[in-house]
Amino acid sequence: MVREFARRHGPALRGVAAIGGTLATLAAVAVGAVLAVFFAATVLVIAAMSSALLYLAGLGARARRTARANLREDGLIEARRVGGHHWVAYGWNDRA
Repeated sequence: MVREFARRHGPALRGVAAIGGTLATLAAVAVGAVLAVFFAATVLVIAAMSSALLYLAGLGARARRTARANLREDGLIEARRVGGHHWVAYGWNDRA
């Protein structure tokens, strides 16, 4: 019965199939465009975060070099016990 209907109404079913195929293609293109925009934004966020990380690493390295330069020549600082577990350090903030 279905075969007879398809034989008699073949062109009509081809038109419905073409419309369905066109709609499916348009839906796939729309989903692909949305995914492309989403992944492009993700790449931009990752690039911004890695740039910030490199900037902060550079600041940390510069601060470390500066802190090392502030130590005395022998690399030691003077500290005095003021009672209990409390100590006071001298010379760590003097300029070389």
